[in-house]
Amino acid sequence: MLDSAGREARHVAGLWWFMFVVAVAVYVLVAAMVVIGVLRRRAAEPEEGGDRTGFVWWGGIVMPVVILGVLAYLTVSTTTALGRNAPSNLEIDVTGHDWWWEVRYPESGLRTANEVHIPVDRTVELRLHSADVLHSFWVPRLAGKVDMVPEQTNPLRIRAERTGTFLGECAEFCGLQHANMRFVVVVQTAEDYAQWVVAGQAPSTAAQGAALFERQTCAGCHTISGTQADGTVGPDLTDFGSRQWIGAKAVPNTPENLLRWIRDPGSIKPGVLMPPSQLPDSELRALVAYLESLR
Repeated sequence: MLDSAGREARHVAGLWWFMFVVAVAVYVLVAAMVVIGVLRRRAAEPEEGGDRTGFVWWGGIVMPVVILGVLAYLTVSTTTALGRNAPSNLEIDVTGHDWWWEVRYPESGLRTANEVHIPVDRTVELRLHSADVLHSFWVPRLAGKVDMVPEQTNPLRIRAERTGTFLGECAEFCGLQHANMRFVVVVQTAEDYAQWVVAGQAPSTAAQGAALFERQTCAGCHTISGTQADGTVGPDLTDFGSRQWIGAKAVPNTPENLLRWIRDPGSIKPGVLMPPSQLPDSELRALVAYLESLR
């Protein structure tokens, strides 16, 4: 969170560091006064009528009001700065499900899952939705967290300042697999992002396993561009082979893990809605080969 890679995260990190320094200074001052009070011994009781109102006013009222006032001003100004982002010309719809992320690009028609691709040095507006319960979208190194509420759209604008892959989390407890509801934001150069969009728009040409996929119940829940599979219950699998993770970062995307996932997803992610498969090993391996070829 404190190693910011985006403009919004830099604002949040700056405010956090200031609050941390102030808190440390206050703690040290109070601790020093406690120590002095313990070590200092008076030979006699203080004289009656001694005026200590100055200490009470300055230490108990003036200083706390000044510190809290400064913190309040900086908090409001930071929030205002986050809301004054430059207009965005790229909008992405992100929908939280139990327990995965649906990502849609209205401009290009792309749809993917658990990975958000954005170009560097470009303001992007994420339109956040929830399909079921409360979720919270948080990419600590790029921006603050924003809740995702059913039947409501909450905007989040981010501007990444460096390329790379950044981990995101669901920051609102949403059920059994809340801890495994993770995603990544892939920040690319403008050229790499454009190539990714073009590649995603091209229909899949992989033949092996396609007929098996469409014949089974897979096509009723998932979509693969260029095929008859157009389900919306589960994640879009058009570019599945290029993704790094399975099940919202439950396990790395390898053929072995994918085979385990298709055979019995509940053994990897208990409570997941995807049912186990009864296919023989030979057909499972053909299906795995097909899905891993989708790029």
